[in-house]
Amino acid sequence: MKPPSLLAYPDPRLRMVAEPVMDFDDGLAALAAALVAAVEGAPAIGLAAPHLGVLRRVVAARSSTDASIRVYVNPKVEWVSAETMVNEEGSVSMPGVSAEVERPRMVRVAYFNLDGLEGAEEAEGFHAAVLQHEIDQLDGIFWIDRLSRLKRERLIKRYQKLAGRSVSSAILSP
Repeated sequence: MKPPSLLAYPDPRLRMVAEPVMDFDDGLAALAAALVAAVEGAPAIGLAAPHLGVLRRVVAARSSTDASIRVYVNPKVEWVSAETMVNEEGSVSMPGVSAEVERPRMVRVAYFNLDGLEGAEEAEGFHAAVLQHEIDQLDGIFWIDRLSRLKRERLIKRYQKLAGRSVSSAILSP
């Protein structure tokens, strides 16, 4: 299966808030399959449905314990630790650039599975950062919005140079 096309920064849909999933049906299963294929094909550690241009609250992320990819429907961060850590982050929608982002070291995420059953997961370290990064995306927060304005501007300039395209300065502020 050919992986679906991914949106490229600065597509405005990357900063739009995703809508909750209400129907746990074949359409959701197809979206989940497309996200899993995109994670495998990118390759990526995690992806949110908005990366595919679908404004629904669905995330696919690699497990922290094995190579499997788990799908989270309507994920919500319920708790974060006071302790933070810094990880190198990037995005398949902005390839070739990355930066250090500080986030809580541990989180508890509530979600639904594809059958509509509730679940919760406690994650720490890099996996916690991945889940926070993708849930941010569902909330219309692109990862560079977590950087200082100066770091964000420098990173966008680096991305422009790599991508060979112009990115509007209006996109610089979240």
